[in-house]
Amino acid sequence: MVVNVVNVVNNAQTVADRYRDFSWRQARGRSEAHEELTARISQDPEFCDLLSGSLPAGNKQQPNLLLAAVRYLDGPHAEQGPRGESAYGRWREWTIRHWDEVRTVIMRRATQTNEPGRCATLLPLLARLPQPLALLEVGASAGLCLHPDRYRYRYRNAVTAEAGTEVGAPESPVTFECRTSREAGAAEPTAPAPGTADGLPEIVWRAGIDLNPLDPAAEPDDIRWLHALLWPGDPDRAARLSAAVEAVRTAPRPRMVRGDLVEELPALAAEAPPEATLVIFHTSVLTYLPLNRREEFARLVRSLLAERPGPGHWISNEHHSVLPWITTPAHDTLRPEDGQPLTLALDERPVALTGRHGEALHWLREPAAGE
Repeated sequence: MVVNVVNVVNNAQTVADRYRDFSWRQARGRSEAHEELTARISQDPEFCDLLSGSLPAGNKQQPNLLLAAVRYLDGPHAEQGPRGESAYGRWREWTIRHWDEVRTVIMRRATQTNEPGRCATLLPLLARLPQPLALLEVGASAGLCLHPDRYRYRYRNAVTAEAGTEVGAPESPVTFECRTSREAGAAEPTAPAPGTADGLPEIVWRAGIDLNPLDPAAEPDDIRWLHALLWPGDPDRAARLSAAVEAVRTAPRPRMVRGDLVEELPALAAEAPPEATLVIFHTSVLTYLPLNRREEFARLVRSLLAERPGPGHWISNEHHSVLPWITTPAHDTLRPEDGQPLTLALDERPVALTGRHGEALHWLREPAAGE
């Protein structure tokens, strides 16, 4: 095994802290396998030294990226995750023995999970904007969220669990379930109003930007990577991903641009048809950028929409800490299973809290005067 030391800034303790934080703040309550595995890695100085000494600082040291790379290469316990000390020992020994291959995957790939279920939380906003729409997703990954009109959706009341509205493409091979609720005074109802007869927006143009665009409908290796990024022990989510790929397989490919989201955005936005409402949107993407880069992106989006001859809007769906100037109020119907929700905002105005995978949508009330 050849290890090239390319990172002189970080050290084993820095990496250990990062894995401990991931275990406690991200995996806990969502994946027992990843919670245990990353906690064990954080207590393994020799392994953390390997990570800090052979991977560059920043995104390449993300826990998600290492765990997905091992799963992608069919490492031990790929489906359920290593549980217990002996299982961790086997996982550790395999990973070190195959480190050259693991590192190659990490350096070639990125954590670009594409969760089409998030379309369930985007759909109500998209359906209410002036139609038709031109969708532009930054951090588009495989572009599955650029096809909200290819899926079906079932919205249920989060408080009573009663069945609510079912909308979407009638023949879709996948139906996304979403729990909804609204606070007193919330401006939005709990289910989408129709943009078309099926409750879907009318989309006339689709485009995306990504550092490494994927095409799972045409490239088997790309869908293999997307499945590796899914956390173990959730076969339903894996099945939904496969069904979503089938739903878009026959659809025309969106215009996909490889590159940096700030650098490529102006030229791509200019291609959107002026008669359509341009919607620039992203979900769980800006968290991978430093704050100054997020601020630069926000200034750019504001400028592009202000100067656009036709209508335009910005939809963001990020954790509240990512865009800290968007103040998100608490919601009185959140439940423990909602975990750490994302803030859904329209033109920097928070309108709802959402589940990370699109499984929940809690509408926020408009603040009263003086609040």
